[in-house]
Amino acid sequence: MSNIFADRITAVRQAMKEAGIQATIFPQTDPHQSEYIADHWQVRRFLSGFTGSAGTLVVTASEALLWVDSRYFLQAAAQLQGTGIRMMKDLLPDSISIPDYLVANLVKGAVVGINGWLFSATAAESMKATLAAHDIRLINDFDPVDTLWSDRPALPADPVFIHDVRFAGLSAAEKISSALADANASLASSIFVSALDEIAWCLNIRSTDVRRNPVATAFLYLSPSSSTLFINPDKLSPEVTAHLAEARVDVAPYDSVLPFLSALPADARVLADFNTTASIVISTLASRAVNAPSPLAMLKGVKNEVEQQGFRQAMIRDGVALVRSFMEIEQRVATGKHITEIGVADILTHYRSQQDLCFDDSFDTICGYADHGAIVHYSATPETDATLAPDGLLLVDSGAQYFDGTTDITRTISLGNPTDLQRRDFTLVLKGNIALDMAVFPVGTRGIQIDILAHQFLWKAGLNYFHGTGHGVGHFLNVHEGPHTVRNNGNMVPLRPGMILTDEPGLYREGLHGVRCENMLLIVPAFTTEFGEFYRFETLTLFPFDRRLIDLSLLTPDERRWIDNYHAVVFQRLSPHLDDEEKAWLAAATAPLA
Repeated sequence: MSNIFADRITAVRQAMKEAGIQATIFPQTDPHQSEYIADHWQVRRFLSGFTGSAGTLVVTASEALLWVDSRYFLQAAAQLQGTGIRMMKDLLPDSISIPDYLVANLVKGAVVGINGWLFSATAAESMKATLAAHDIRLINDFDPVDTLWSDRPALPADPVFIHDVRFAGLSAAEKISSALADANASLASSIFVSALDEIAWCLNIRSTDVRRNPVATAFLYLSPSSSTLFINPDKLSPEVTAHLAEARVDVAPYDSVLPFLSALPADARVLADFNTTASIVISTLASRAVNAPSPLAMLKGVKNEVEQQGFRQAMIRDGVALVRSFMEIEQRVATGKHITEIGVADILTHYRSQQDLCFDDSFDTICGYADHGAIVHYSATPETDATLAPDGLLLVDSGAQYFDGTTDITRTISLGNPTDLQRRDFTLVLKGNIALDMAVFPVGTRGIQIDILAHQFLWKAGLNYFHGTGHGVGHFLNVHEGPHTVRNNGNMVPLRPGMILTDEPGLYREGLHGVRCENMLLIVPAFTTEFGEFYRFETLTLFPFDRRLIDLSLLTPDERRWIDNYHAVVFQRLSPHLDDEEKAWLAAATAPLA
């Protein structure tokens, strides 16, 4: 199988040679700068065989390299064997960036070719400047993939459906009006939107174009007089077309977006976020483009009251499904019935699908038994699917899409005989989860400022994790959502009431086990003093932590009280929806710490 990927890299090099190009770059994205993408845009996977959701392939005349972050070090090392592609560790203190690598390995006068649809304007301009300083040229119209990929999947054609306003809380017309009002503050009269989740949220539409992410492949142009959705019209029913017309949104073919933009008046002022809009789009807009953050990102990220209440209700149904799932998992292991990592994922999907308003999983379940738990974004395959035994740790990261909310939860459980090391690791991770949950912080606080709360106990023990601590979660949308995060680099977006974040510190020991504890949190007002407004978190997720893995000697009295109080809330909210056997299981799982 690996020879296939080596042959594909050879074909890329031949296309480079014919075009006079010395290096080319294949990111894991689409023309909408999406994290999760449709099969049509899985170019990097097609060329390299690496299946992770992030990572960038670089091909030169003599080398092929794949840049991945710490979530994928183990996975990439395994999947790239025999391909001739070298893994490059990204985002570490001593990591070399792709532009710096190109500068160090290409001669003056060399040409780097990229597909301008697959790089944001910001990323392309930054790379262009770095390369130009060393007399290396960047061109953005090199795309050999269609020729190389003879059976390339077509663009998604899944139908669009309406997300009812009783779940959304606001009509499409109201959302468009708010976005345009915010654009005026940036001296723009219209907005161009590339991000698929922003389009879906703004227009109250959903689809299944991207696996687990209920979005439709489209672009959107918003203006006070009328707006235009660029989409394959075959995806729209008369009901959806009428829904869009009610919000004064016209429909045009997906591939007509560049001619439309180029025909806009020269004095048009179009807000477009250069960080999330394709380089080729900004080149087409030229002087018409106003570089500013998309107002829809913040409007979507700060949940309205209907969305917040929807999340609370979805968490109850999700918690009930989790109780039934973990009861069956534990019963199968205890009685010696055959169950594997893929079987665990199937059980979770089964019980969630029985809940009202459930639409789909929110991502492919990450289920890692024993040493597989140390692979941060592990995905079991028929070849790697481990059989569970009554021993060791099981890490399960899963979630669901409900019409009234999206869930994302990780629990690490003991299947039997937990060691002192496993209990210590688990407790240090749990202490970080609790510390972030208990945080109180002033208005204007960024996620980067509170990230240390989750890391502190691991750092004191000389331990660490390298992924982000928290990400936003969409409302019946993408499980990873901006504009806010909690991580130790980069994002300076202030945290605001109504935002939802995950809280997911972890620890991963290669060859042994992985631990992660994840809840979803809602930012709410705490109090106001003479020093200003302060915020806190409301815990949304409803499912117990494994008490068998808690080392009580490492907990403070406040942490013990937090665990007992949280477990009491879990039992109070879930038990009315459970039968007697399920209540008994949950009562034992949420009993006060000894």
